[in-house]
Amino acid sequence: MFAVIKTGGKQYRVAAQDVITIERLAAEPGQTVSFEALMLVDGDAVTVGAPVVDGARVTGEVVELTRGPKVIAFKKRRRKNSKRKRGHRQDLMTVRIVEIAAA
Repeated sequence: MFAVIKTGGKQYRVAAQDVITIERLAAEPGQTVSFEALMLVDGDAVTVGAPVVDGARVTGEVVELTRGPKVIAFKKRRRKNSKRKRGHRQDLMTVRIVEIAAA
């Protein structure tokens, strides 16, 4: 059985015991987080929600809080003596999927 969840503006295909890296939510390591399922697949049975499957929940445990790689945004306007350098690191969290509960 696997499910499709949405968090941080992205969709993830998850199954039990999968470990995924998502954008950070308000949770600490060891706590559980819950997601609504957009789609459930159990063998040949496919359930698609509109937009979510009623009563279906995906539960995960927060493993660790991390940060993504540094991304540099450098802009230069030639012959204008104008340039700008900005850096960004996204806050991430690693989650282990514990259970997919269907309705």
